[in-house]
Amino acid sequence: MGLLSGKTALITGAARGIGKAIALKYASEGCNIAFTDLQVNEETEQEIAALGVKAKSYASNAADFAQTEEVVKAVKEEFGSIDILVNNAGITKDGLMLRMTEQQWDAVIAVNLKSAFNFIHACVPVMMRQRGGSIINMASVVGVHGNAGQANYAASKAGLIALAKSIAQEMGPKGIRANAIAPGFIETAMTAQLPDEVREEWKKKIPLRRGGQVEDIANVATFLASDMSSYVSGQVIQVDGGMNM
Repeated sequence: MGLLSGKTALITGAARGIGKAIALKYASEGCNIAFTDLQVNEETEQEIAALGVKAKSYASNAADFAQTEEVVKAVKEEFGSIDILVNNAGITKDGLMLRMTEQQWDAVIAVNLKSAFNFIHACVPVMMRQRGGSIINMASVVGVHGNAGQANYAASKAGLIALAKSIAQEMGPKGIRANAIAPGFIETAMTAQLPDEVREEWKKKIPLRRGGQVEDIANVATFLASDMSSYVSGQVIQVDGGMNM
């Protein structure tokens, strides 16, 4: 359909999972794709480029402020613009609060939340000069409702929601929109590692009685990146099959 024709998206943590699904969906809509992960991923780069768009993989530690500035500068030079930023990079280091180490807390906050600050900080000047842009933070229903054993993860995802809402207020006058997506139980390689009984217990909490697919998230991300959502900003969209945690 070409909803994103002529645009360039920068997606963090997009070598696999939800990030990769978003990259492929964007590419199918005519969007050029710059994406990051800890290492260059030529296989994913080629898969995206096969859809007829420009694609380039960048090695990046998203939690490193200086490195992020350099990556964004390189993307701007290579692609000419950055119209869409998807802050998708994330990790989990679960544990009950009484047993959680400082390292577990710091690592999750750095990768999940600080990385979004890093990339927004670097991309906003580019978008301001363009007089427009769409920023999408990948949050979680855990960031909306909390979850026992995931205080660090929940705090980081709640932070991404508040960050998007704040940027929407700051940057709205410059034509920049910011929103958050809060996925529920999504079928990924990470959730596939859970015991069957745990997966089934999750599904019982979901009115649609199934886990979501990465494409479900990619579809909402495409809406938020496109002009179809030109008057949508500062919102958090739960994509969770109606789950109420």
